[in-house]
Formats: sequence, structure tokens, C-alpha cells
Amino acid sequence: MALTLLPYKAEYLRAITDMGSNGIRFSISSLQPPTQRVMPTLYQHRVGISLYDAQYSTSGERVPIDDKTISAVVVAYKQFKRTCIDYGVPDENVTVLATEATRTALNSVEFRQRIKDEVGWTVTMLSKEEEGRIGALGVASSLPEVSGLVMDLGGGSTQLSWLVKGSKNAGIQMPDRGSVPPELEASAFEDGGITLYLSGGGFRGWGYVLMGRHSIDPYPIPVINGYRASRRDFLSIEQVKAAAETSLSSQDEEESIFRVSDRRAGQVPAVALLVNVLAEVLTQVKDVRFCQGGVREGYLFASLSNEIRAQNPLVVATQPFDVSGMSEALASLLEDALPAGSTKEATDDYKSVLTTDLFDTLANMMYYHSSHSKELQATAALRSTTSGILAGVHGVLHESRTLIALLLCARWGGSVPPNDEKFKQSLERLVPSPWILWWVNYIGAVAALIGSVYPSGYVSQQHKRLALRAIWTADEKQRPVLTLQVTLSADIDPALFDAEARDIEKVGKRKRWIGGRDGAGHRVAVNINP
Repeated sequence: MALTLLPYKAEYLRAITDMGSNGIRFSISSLQPPTQRVMPTLYQHRVGISLYDAQYSTSGERVPIDDKTISAVVVAYKQFKRTCIDYGVPDENVTVLATEATRTALNSVEFRQRIKDEVGWTVTMLSKEEEGRIGALGVASSLPEVSGLVMDLGGGSTQLSWLVKGSKNAGIQMPDRGSVPPELEASAFEDGGITLYLSGGGFRGWGYVLMGRHSIDPYPIPVINGYRASRRDFLSIEQVKAAAETSLSSQDEEESIFRVSDRRAGQVPAVALLVNVLAEVLTQVKDVRFCQGGVREGYLFASLSNEIRAQNPLVVATQPFDVSGMSEALASLLEDALPAGSTKEATDDYKSVLTTDLFDTLANMMYYHSSHSKELQATAALRSTTSGILAGVHGVLHESRTLIALLLCARWGGSVPPNDEKFKQSLERLVPSPWILWWVNYIGAVAALIGSVYPSGYVSQQHKRLALRAIWTADEKQRPVLTLQVTLSADIDPALFDAEARDIEKVGKRKRWIGGRDGAGHRVAVNINP
């Protein structure tokens, strides 16, 4: 993610090269506050040089990396060095990392020395243990919280471990010897199973095939990071193999699978063998999460403090858009639109999903689309997390991308053109329950009211224009009504905001409930200056 609002300072730039088995990844990232948690990427490029293939003859015998391959690697590094100079990356902030293929090469020493002599950069070779640790940190960087088993499938090796990273400042727990800690086992028992976090190109290919054959077609979120699959879907081995085989053999573009190359499709049978073994051995796995984070992300994440690591990625990434500096006050107003009390274990458990982090993110982004024309605001907001300003944010769940997109769309009225309506419906189908979707529409309408009362986003602490309070009441038939009490300062004519108040009440009309008149929703009344 590149936040154009921040003028990047050279001292915070980090250039990382990850020399893997099937390619070399070059990247320049920024660790500049306040967005260092999401490690914004300014530049990235991949060169498809396979060091793994270069070490085997046609007869399958191990051979040294040939001179032609080494020369191609050197040329790629020289080009990246020029790119680093263009971006102003200090030479001491350049790190060249090498993993399995370089570590086990018959001429590893000569290969690394050639890079040193011709490029001027020293190759840092990760041990198997270091590679596993940094890979696990890459997974930790990929999601707000991680608790479960972690598995990486690279071009030449695979690792299985466990990892615990919460949203507090307790740091990251990783194994010394590999044994699963009792608290993780207890958590798995309470939650009905354990989550398996998957990274590496082989698993990502499997994940893209799953996304390609999802019941929501087309699946609306293109990025693999944060995608969740149930155990049943993950283990639909024959269906995945069939989809990959069709993609590989067909000349029809419609049969191809997004982000699944012929190489990845050809690897699916081998990955299927591994998945079969996982199914037999890891019987407690209830679901899987696919992660984009690898060596690059793990190496950068390792340099951050526990406090920074614990930050929520979406909140951090949207902080630069809080131009008024008042997002805390705005988020507080949004939360005031929810009735007091817990919803835990209730059918309508909206508070477990509409969290403080979600409100903080919405508050940060509430005014970003203000400069757009009216017909663009809702649709640009709807696309913001998948192809818009937040699409490249690292570390975000698909659920969060969905909720923020729909909240922002509702904040701008929710009306989108026909070509975006199907996309919106696809996102709505990803929301975990119809009750949550109803609350998203309600909070979005409340955000529109707040935006009208505070058009610049500036909330004066000395002269507060608006206060909100939500309570449950009953109508004349004793049916529950969500009543939003709106208090405006004495100098404001309440009639100015009649339209916004009516829009909030419209969310409570039964025909607007999710699923129609007998679906999920609540009656709503708005009382201004009660």
C-alpha cells in the first residue's frame, strides 16, 4: 500500500530482496510513522529466475548453479540497485536475503561472492530455523490477530509450526522446540477446533482455486490475504484438482483462474498430496486462513516493537486520512448510535462484529470521498477496499474489507449504478449474518447525519453541535423500536437535518430489512432534540 498523503523520508525506507527457490522478489517499503504497522510498499517487482530448477540436470542430478543463471541474477540485482538509488534508499537500509535454494546450492559460496563482487551487496543467508521464524512473522504481519498452526509451502521446502499474536502488547509467541502450548490446545477445545494459517506460493495457488470456485461467483475480493475457507472447502481436493486441470488444458479464457498460472496449476496435484496428509494428521483444524506475508514482510515485521505490531492494520492505514484530527470524537459519536448493553450470545450479536477498531476506521475515512461528485461517492466508497485507496493495505481480513466497504457506501447513501449493484450484492453475501448487514446500513446512515452536521470533520470540544443516544423503546403495539435521540446545539435549526433523519428511519422500514418484511431488521425512530 502506498499512502500518497505521506512524504516519505529516506531514513525510513527499507529495500528487501527475497531470493527464493522459484524467483527473486524485490521491494522498497516504508517504516515511517504512523503507518509502519502495515509496512507500505513503494515498489515491488519479481524476476522469475528459478534457482531450484537451475540446480538439477535433465537427468535429475544435483548440479551447481550455472553461469548463465548467476549472470541473470546479477543483472536483476544491478537493475534493483539503480531503482534503490532513484528512490533514495540509503545503502545501509538494503538487505539481501537468501533461503533454501541458495543455502543448499553446491556452489553457494561462489554464487554469493559473485553478487558481492559485481553488485556490492552482501547476501544474508537464512538458516532453516531463521527462515521458519521469519516466515511465521510474515504470517503474523498478515492479519490483526493470529492463534493457531502455521504452515508455509515454498518452492523447495515446507515448515509447520504454531503461532500466537493478539491485539494487545504481549508480543508474539513462537515455539522453541515445536510443542503446542497448553493454552492453544485449550482455546482449540473451546472454539471447536484450531485455525491453520497458510502461506507460500503453493498454498496461495490452492487458495485462488478455492476463490475461483466459490459459491459467490465472481468472488468480489481479488487479494488472497485474509481469505478464510472452512475445513470442508479446503479439503475439496478432487474439485480443486479438476478446476486446476481444466484451467491448465483449456484455451478458453473463461476457464482460466485468476492469479493461477500454468506453473501453479501444474503444482496442484502435488499440493493435493500434501493437503491429503494434512487432513489425516491435523484433525483438529476447523478452518484455514490464507496469508500473503512471507520473508519480506516477516523480516520487516521483526524490526517493529510489540506495541506497533499489536496495532490494527486498517486503523493504522487510514490514520493519514483523518485530516481534521477528530476521528476519535467522530468514532465516539458513531458508537453512541448503538444501544448500551451486551449482545453476547444473542441472535443479533452485532457488537461482536461492529468493534471499536471498525468505528475508528470508518471515522478516519468518513470524509475521504467528499471531493467526489455525488454520483461517484457511494460507488468509489464501495470499491475502496478492493480496488481503491485501501486495496493494498497489508494485514486485513476479507471480513473487514467487506464491512468497511459497505459502511462507507452506506455513509454516502448506498445508491450505486447498475454495473456496481452485482458487486455490492456479492459483498453483502460475505457479511456473516443478515443482522450484521442491517446494522451496517443503519450505522452508515448515522455516519451521513454526522457528516452533515460536521461537514469538515472538525468537532469542537468547546461547542458540541451534536450528541447521540440510542435506546430500545416500544411502539403502540409493544413492538421493539430502536430510538435514536439526536440532540443539536441551540443555534442549529433541526429542520436542516430532516432528510438525514428520515434516511435513518428508512433503514428501519420492514421493506428495507435484510430479506424483506419478514427478514432481519429493527424498527427505527429518530427524535431530534427530545
